[in-house]
Parts: sequence; C-alpha cells; structure tokens
Amino acid sequence: MPKNKWMMGTLSLVAAVTLSACNTGDDMSDESMDMDNASEENMNEDSGHMNMDHSGSGEIPDGLQEAENPTYEVGSQAIIETDHMEGMKGAEATIVGAFDTTAYALTYTPTDGGEPVENHKWVIHEELENPGDAPLEPGDEAAIAADHMEGMDGATATIDSVEETTVYMVDFVPTTGGEEVTNHKWVTESELSPE
Repeated sequence: MPKNKWMMGTLSLVAAVTLSACNTGDDMSDESMDMDNASEENMNEDSGHMNMDHSGSGEIPDGLQEAENPTYEVGSQAIIETDHMEGMKGAEATIVGAFDTTAYALTYTPTDGGEPVENHKWVIHEELENPGDAPLEPGDEAAIAADHMEGMDGATATIDSVEETTVYMVDFVPTTGGEEVTNHKWVTESELSPE
C-alpha cells in the first residue's frame, strides 16, 4: 500500500474515532440528561433554598427576645417537619435558641442579580431594616438585613405571609447525609414535632 494511502486511511480512522468520542456527549441517554437537568434545577430553584448558608454564626439580631416558656427548650430535641432545604424534613434537631417574634415569608430579588426568590421562610422582624412596629402586613415592602442566602442582605422584599410565633435556631444532620448544619435560622414552632 502506498504511504499516502496508508496515512489517509490512518487519518480517517483517527477522525472517525475522535468524532464518535465527541459525539457521545450529544448521544447521552435521556435519563442522564434528565439527572443533569434536575441537578441544575435543584441548584437554581426559585425558592433559592439551595443557596442557603446552611450553618450560621449563631449571632442574634439586636432586639430579639428569648422565649420565656418555649415548647421546645434550649438543649432539647425535636423532629423537623418542614423542607426549607434538602435533607431537612424528618431530621432530628437540637434546639440552640428559642425566641418570640414575628416571622415573615417573603419574596425578593437577590442583590446579586439572581432569579426572584418566592415565599422564602423565614425572615424575622428583627432582620428587617427599620421595619417599624410588628407585625407588617402581607403586601408591605421592607429591606432585608439578614444573609441567610447570597444576595439577600439589602434586598427589598414583599411580605407574603406573617406568623407571630416562637422561632427556633437549630442544629441538625441532614437526612440525606453530610455535615451537621449548625445554628440554622429559622424554624417556627409549627414546623417542629416532639421526638
């Protein structure tokens, strides 16, 4: 076989192998594509909860009053009955703090330009900038002075719902595994149940 024909044959074979290797990315199964899309969607949920700073510093906002007689005392355990973030529902929580306040579910657009976050639970009255007397009403606007998630601090929020309640700061290990979440803010009394 002449040298040129041999080289052309080899080049054709290399090109075919290269193209087929590149093509596998386009021919991925629907299942793996769906998994990739689901992962991306989970990281970019409208709720924004995947971007939450799961663990907090434990700092308490100025003016926040400790609950005098909370249902769940500091140091006790309770079961989390809400799913603000993945791995939360059903987890055993250790109560780190209990405070009487007004809690708000609210909608806001992050200051870092992300998608609007709808019905975020919870920001408490003491985490709003100069909110005036509690409670605010659904439809009221207020500036957030908390950083539970990226882009939250300084954002203007619309109040979706209001709950005057005891809120709890909790530690828990996610039911999905992973590191313990410490000083998570906030879980309301109705979102906990006895062990």
